[in-house]
Parts: sequence; structure tokens; C-alpha cells
Amino acid sequence: MTTADRVSAALSRAGVDARLHVRDISDGPDGSAEPHDPDCPRGPDGRAGREVAVRADERVVIASLAKILIALEFARQAAAGQLDPTERVVATAADRLGGWGVAGYADDVEMSLRDCALSMMSVSDNTAADLVLRRIGLDTVQLLAEELGLVETRVIGGPRHLLETMLADVGARDEEEFARVYPTLPAERVRALRVFDPEHTSSSTARDITRLLALIWRDAAGPPEACAAVRALMARQMSWTRLAAAFPPGVRVAAKTGTLPGLHIEAGVAEYPDGGRYAIAVFAATRSLDARRIDVDLAMGRAALAAVEALRGAAPAPEGARAAAGRAG
Repeated sequence: MTTADRVSAALSRAGVDARLHVRDISDGPDGSAEPHDPDCPRGPDGRAGREVAVRADERVVIASLAKILIALEFARQAAAGQLDPTERVVATAADRLGGWGVAGYADDVEMSLRDCALSMMSVSDNTAADLVLRRIGLDTVQLLAEELGLVETRVIGGPRHLLETMLADVGARDEEEFARVYPTLPAERVRALRVFDPEHTSSSTARDITRLLALIWRDAAGPPEACAAVRALMARQMSWTRLAAAFPPGVRVAAKTGTLPGLHIEAGVAEYPDGGRYAIAVFAATRSLDARRIDVDLAMGRAALAAVEALRGAAPAPEGARAAAGRAG
């Protein structure tokens, strides 16, 4: 069985339709040089150079993975002196979307832009993301994607924009009406919403996302201090049940999740003590619309680990080591 087959099998056993890309970023000056060239011919195991690919060039919804680009543009502007990261902003009732962080607070809160960035990346705070995006500008984020050669990536708005799209698609006048109507919709109606269509929402490919990570980890996505800031933010993500759960102790995993009903997404970098570094992007779509599926999360991690082990030429890690790996990252 090929590497790509083993990776696909790990995900299919959890009942998911998956796209995955893993690339070795242990050396090389940037994310575009051989052997990471997307046009490099593939072998029968789905690998091109030092990579493992499973439907890696299919366009997918990225959901909160867009926050990586938002964080990067924020860090670049801070490094260039275009904004002060300690600048204060206020999240009011009009800004709150519900969810983690200030998005779910009951009262107004004042915080710095850099603390918004931390909340955005550590707990995927949607309101914090909107506040940062409002300050840096949506157009600059899309221009950044183009500058970095992410030709399949587009960011059409922040979390507020996505929510407004969903309200419009279900015909809800406000968030309260949406909260009443949405649970009554049949699955096919939900899947028809624009937020689930890569052609009508923020989207990319698994290969583009690992290219972005490669550039950040090689200090090639902007000033070194900006890239370092994004790496530090990703290392502070609270969620660990997807990629981080699979890797053995001693492997540092920095990542960012993305979640929508029926969509489980994560991208990050696994760094080994011997200097090996691997950029990973996994997109898993389930038949059900349940967003809380620990079996899917763990399957994503196992698939990522299988791909990394293939690139390292390593024997599979013992199950006990994988179970304990929640402590890593």
C-alpha cells in the first residue's frame, strides 16, 4: 500500500472525505524551490519530492485558516511600523459574534491589537479576528496571498462577513432569528449555503496552505520578526485534538484549526528534536453536520503522522506514544 493509500485509509475509516498535503520544510530558502515545486512529477505514492499529497490541489473552504494570513499581515504591518500593536480597540455588542474569547463575552471589552491577535489564534476568537482585519484592511490580506504566490487562495472577508452571508442565505433578519431557523434546516439545505462552497467563500488548496506555512517557518513570508510572531501565535493554540494529539512527546506542533458543521480543518508545522520540520494541512469533510467529532480529529492526526513518518523513513510510532502526544504542541 502506498503512502497516499495509507493516509486515505486512516481518514476513510473515520467516514470522512479528505484532502491532505504534507511537505518537508527542513531545508531550502523558501517554499517554492525544488523539491517542493507543485509541478514536480509525482510518483505512484502521491509524493512529489519530499511531500505527500492526497487531492492536495482541489479547492477547499478554509474557514478559520484565513486567520493565519490575517495574523501574518498584522505582524508585517507591525514590523514595518505601519501600526502600533499596543493600539487599543473596543469590542462592543455590535462586534460580538458568539463563540470563544471576546466573541462570547457579555460586556464590552478594551484590549490591544496584539492581544486580539493572540485571542484570534489561540482560541479562534472571531470578534478579535474582525477587529484585527478592520485595522489592517481586507484588501491587504488578499494582496499578501498574491505576493506569496498563493495562486489558489482567496480571502473574501472576516468572520462577520461569513455570518452575514449565512444570515442572507437562510433568510434570517438577525442572529436571533438565525439561531432559531438554522437547527430546523435539512442537511441538504445547510450544505447549499455559500460558506460551504469554495467558489463563494474564503478558499484555498491544501498545497497552498503548506506553502504559506513553509514561507512563514523559513522567514520568507515577511520580516523575520513578523514570521517569528506568527509562529509564536500558532504555538499557543489551545486546541490539541487534531494534529498535536498524534505526534510523540518531544515533537513541537504549532497549528491553527478551522471548523464548520461537517468540516474539520487544521494546518500546522511539526518540529522534531533532530531539526526535521513538516508543514501539514488536512481538510476532512464528514457526512454528518456534527462539528464535534473526536474520532475525526484523531483520524486527522493519525493521517498527518503517517505522512510525516513516510517522509522521515521512520517506523510507525507506538500507539501509546501517540496517545501521550496531547502533551506536545
